[in-house]
Amino acid sequence: MNEVSPAPTAAATAEAGGAGPRFLHTMLRVFDLDRSLAFYTEQLGMKLIRKKDYPTGEFTLAFVGYGDEADSTVLELTHNWGQKEPYVLGSAFGHLAIGVADIYGVCERLGAAGVKIPRPPGPMKHGGSVIAFVEDPDGYKIELIQKG
Repeated sequence: MNEVSPAPTAAATAEAGGAGPRFLHTMLRVFDLDRSLAFYTEQLGMKLIRKKDYPTGEFTLAFVGYGDEADSTVLELTHNWGQKEPYVLGSAFGHLAIGVADIYGVCERLGAAGVKIPRPPGPMKHGGSVIAFVEDPDGYKIELIQKG
C-alpha cells in the first residue's frame, strides 16, 4: 500500500531554513474604492499599506490591514475602473472575521457611523463566542468576534 507522507509543517520548514507557506492576502472587488478605503481604515481601523494604479489594465489595487505584509495577512481591494454597477455577490463567499476587544462598543460606534449591522452583537445561538456581523459598502459580510 502506498502511503502519502504529510506535508512538513510551517515550523518544520522554517527550522530547515525555509520560510514556510502562509496566507498573504484576500482580494475583494469593490465598486467605489474611496468609500471602501474609508470604511476599512476609518471604521475598522486598518491602515492603507499601499495603493497602485495600473492604467494599462484600468484597475487600482489597494492593500489594507492591521500589520505589515511581511508578517500579517492583508486585504487587497481591487477597483476596476470601467465597472458601471456594484458587483453581484455570489452565494459561495461567506465572510471575513476580525477579533475585537469590545464588540458592543465597536458595534455602537459603527452603527452611529451608519454601518449596516445585520446581526447585532450577542452569543452564538448554539453556544460559544459573542459575535456580530457588519457589512462593508459593497455588502461583504464581516464577522466581529469578541476576544479576551
